[in-house]
Amino acid sequence: MSLPNCPQCNSEYVYEDQMLLVCPECAYEWNPNEEVIDEDALIIKDMSGKLLQEGDKVTLAKDLKVKGSSQVLKIGTKATIKRLVDGDHDIDCKVDGAGDMMLKSQFVKKQSA
Repeated sequence: MSLPNCPQCNSEYVYEDQMLLVCPECAYEWNPNEEVIDEDALIIKDMSGKLLQEGDKVTLAKDLKVKGSSQVLKIGTKATIKRLVDGDHDIDCKVDGAGDMMLKSQFVKKQSA
């Protein structure tokens, strides 16, 4: 039976200790039966507190002026999240009719599936 690599450092020298798996290189311990939670992952929520992920479809919750342009994105405009980033404008997305843009999560609302 082969054991999985360490989720922390990707070491192959993992061993079992009772119910846990242990990595001798970084001293990380985890239960293989529990879901591994990435503590470094970004947690970004929309204006109503719903968790956003890459690939989600969102709509604008208010009219937004496009910086450096006279264009205004109207409320209800749809966008698809390409990736989440750390910073002031935390959503990199493709906005329908306007192309790729960076938006603030506080101005979008996640669409129901």
